[in-house]
Amino acid sequence: MFKYETHLHTFPVSKCAKTNVFDSIDFYKSLGYDGIFITNHFLDGNINIDSSVPYEEKINFYFSDYEKGAEYGRSIGFKVFCGVELSYKGTDFLVYGLDKSWYLENPQIMGMKKSEELAFLMDSGALVIQAHPYREARYIDHIRLFPRSVHGVEVTNSSCDEFVNTMAKHYAASYGLLEFAGSDNHCGREREGSLSGMCSDIPIEDEKDFVRRVKNGEMNTFFDKR
Repeated sequence: MFKYETHLHTFPVSKCAKTNVFDSIDFYKSLGYDGIFITNHFLDGNINIDSSVPYEEKINFYFSDYEKGAEYGRSIGFKVFCGVELSYKGTDFLVYGLDKSWYLENPQIMGMKKSEELAFLMDSGALVIQAHPYREARYIDHIRLFPRSVHGVEVTNSSCDEFVNTMAKHYAASYGLLEFAGSDNHCGREREGSLSGMCSDIPIEDEKDFVRRVKNGEMNTFFDKR
C-alpha cells in the first residue's frame, strides 16, 4: 500500500503553518509514507507575503517551499509533489496537476470570479477538489458549495470533526462527486495519530499521473486514527 498526504501546509509560505518543509518530509518518511503533496495557501489565501509584491515575485515565493522540498526529497528517496490551495472567503479548493510555469503564464486568474477560475483550471487539466466544505469557523461567514465547479470533495479531513466529514460525504454522494481525503496538516509531527490522505497499490509517478488516477477512481481514501 502506497500512502500519500494530499493536504499539507509548510512555513514560511503558509502564514498559518508551524513546520518547515524539511521537518514535514522527515515526519512523513518516518511513518512510511511514499510521498506528500505540498498545498500551501495561494495568493488569494493566507500566504506569507505582502499583497503589494508583483505577481511573478509572489509566484516564485509561493513555489519556493515545494522546490526546496522536492530537492530534499530526491536526496533522501522521498517523493514530493506540487499542489495548491485556493481560497474564497474561507471556502477552500485543492488543485493538482498544474505547475509553476502554468501559474506564471496565467496571472489573469487573480481577477476571475472563483467559479470562472475553477472552470478554467479544470479546462487546463487540473484536478479540483473542494476542501472541508462544511467547516465552520469565525472567519467563515457561511458555508458555500461549488458542486458544478469541482471534480470531487474532501470527505475525510482529519483536522475536522466527524460531523463535518459526514456532511461532506453526503454532499459528494448527492452530486456524484469524487471522494477525496487529506490531513490539512499545519503542524507536522503534532498531527501524528490523526492523518488522512489517498492510497493505492501502485506508486504514483507524478502529478499528472495522480490526477488521471484519481479521476478514474484508481485511488482510495484512508484515515489513520490512533
